Amino acid sequence: MRIGKLLAAMLVCLFVVSLAASEGHAQKKGYDDKQIRIGQWGPQTGPAASWGAVARGSRLVFDMVNEEGGIHGRQIRYFIRDDQYSPSQTIAGVRNLVDRQGVLAFVGGVGSAPAMAVRNYLQRNKIIWVGVVARAKALREPHNPYLWCMWPSYEDDASVMAKFLVETKKFKKIGMLYQNDDYGLDPLAAVQQRLKSYNMELTLAVSVEPTESDLFSQVARLKAAGVEAVIGYVAPKQGAIALRNAVSIGFRPQWIHSFNLCDFTYMNHITEGLWAKEKVMTTAFTEDVFDMSIPSIKRYHDAAKRIAPGERWGIFYSAGIYAAEPLVYALQKVGRDLSEDALINELNKITKFKGIGPEITWTSTNHLPPMAFRIWQSGPKGEVIVIQDWTENDLSNRE
Repeated sequence: MRIGKLLAAMLVCLFVVSLAASEGHAQKKGYDDKQIRIGQWGPQTGPAASWGAVARGSRLVFDMVNEEGGIHGRQIRYFIRDDQYSPSQTIAGVRNLVDRQGVLAFVGGVGSAPAMAVRNYLQRNKIIWVGVVARAKALREPHNPYLWCMWPSYEDDASVMAKFLVETKKFKKIGMLYQNDDYGLDPLAAVQQRLKSYNMELTLAVSVEPTESDLFSQVARLKAAGVEAVIGYVAPKQGAIALRNAVSIGFRPQWIHSFNLCDFTYMNHITEGLWAKEKVMTTAFTEDVFDMSIPSIKRYHDAAKRIAPGERWGIFYSAGIYAAEPLVYALQKVGRDLSEDALINELNKITKFKGIGPEITWTSTNHLPPMAFRIWQSGPKGEVIVIQDWTENDLSNRE
């Protein structure tokens, strides 16, 4: 009798262990009959917290999908991890989502340094990753079959910017304020290449650490060098600090920043109107997200007011929408018979897909982003004034 009870107990234990193992296997697969698990990291707090709106913009897309019944009967379960724009925190959050939550795919993810910190880990584990919100060259090269890029490269961005300053604005003394990592170093090289084509050099380039909050010395050096225009590759708060520091010492160059700072409403707010007063320029690679005559933008804007009334509509929030759209499109194309291979196949077949950003085309050997930019200037109330329409980098070495 005792032996029988012991055997029964052992069988129960084996069943539980087997069930746990099978559940763990299903969890790691990233989907089941009822849900699809998707993750994203982003700086919800810390020095780049304004970029955290990207991850929340993606959530709006998934919430809208779930409201409409999901994707072929499956609801999207979405996870956000706050990495505070710190690569070590990114690693911890990503490992948690892969190992414990078993996500099928990542969408977005803000920052070149955070993205580089997890690039190899995600590729080794064959995790699908769509729309990284970073443009470091090392993310794209060599080709990663599990990463689909949407954000134009910083090299193309910076080269178009420098060309505009020289050919259109006729500036002779150009400076650069750049973040001391891939976010700033890649465009620095591109600006130098572009200026070399004119037999010019940067008058001065000064670096900023990602967490630095006192930029007075950098700004003072740019002023002392007689810089007429400053190309900026810094986080939003640092862009605001640099502008305030410059105005305080009577330094008024033409500021032109990467498209990461093209949310003029936000930048005008945190500079107390200086962004508009100083007529700051940025690049951009989307339409104006405040233009409600564009049906897709109005649809998302109206949904945000209903589903996420506490969110501020703007460039960063809508960037998260842009990042999530192709993944949702590919999942819908797969149909009910979902698998990792099927999803990869549909992503590799996306041709001239148009969401709220520029057209995207990918193949199995080309996951590169679009390469055209516009140049905007902040209007008196933070509105968008288009200074130059779509322009591609004519020095690009992309195939």
